[in-house]
Amino acid sequence: MKHQELKTFLDEKVLQYNAPSFIASDPISIPKLFTQKEDIEIAGFIAATISWGQRQAILKAGHRIVDKLQHEPFNFVIDGDVESIPDGPVYRTFNGADLRYFLKALRNIYLNHGGLETVFTDGYLPNQNIQESIAHFRKIFISFQDPQRTAKHVANVLKGSSAKRICMYLRWMVRQDKMKVDFGLWKKINSAHLMLPLDVHTGNVGRKLNLLTRKQSDWKAVEEITNNLRKFDTTDPIKYDYALFGLGVFEKF
Repeated sequence: MKHQELKTFLDEKVLQYNAPSFIASDPISIPKLFTQKEDIEIAGFIAATISWGQRQAILKAGHRIVDKLQHEPFNFVIDGDVESIPDGPVYRTFNGADLRYFLKALRNIYLNHGGLETVFTDGYLPNQNIQESIAHFRKIFISFQDPQRTAKHVANVLKGSSAKRICMYLRWMVRQDKMKVDFGLWKKINSAHLMLPLDVHTGNVGRKLNLLTRKQSDWKAVEEITNNLRKFDTTDPIKYDYALFGLGVFEKF
């Protein structure tokens, strides 16, 4: 397809999938359970962290975690008995020890670093760069205690990770969405600078549409496909995540 034809096609798919009907079957439905900013941030971060594999399994695990947090994520992070979280599986390779580490790391972030928004924003602002934002977050997140095996659940963009789940989380928190699917809670990070959450679906569709030539799904691939999406919309390029994901998951494009 020519540039304008492809833009028209993708814009139509954004209208189709960037809609409230998308929420129920998506991990974003977990933070949508809450109205307080900090609850949304924490539930969203944990839901995004476990967002790989079958969507229904992700949602079930997300609800189980919310139950463990007594349906008050922020209060539990600050004052809850984190050590009461038992060992054993939580979701696939993410287990009780990982969840305890995450909760203690989040406690450190909220008590000593101003909260999740501040940490991501502090990394972003110097050069308005999302890769630097994610790298700064990871540095703070694992700074208070040796993460050991839990480190694998926090993407390292400085080693080339696509950071799909954190990019998706940033879309949720940052993107100003007229359809009210994404939250748009964080105002100091520009939606124009967000990066595509690159997974098997968005990658495969992107390659079929010649938006991505790189074979590896790494950070360089994220940069390539996001730069191509910016040619269609410089201010909100990541709205096309809905189009690419919907085409891949729902239409088997």
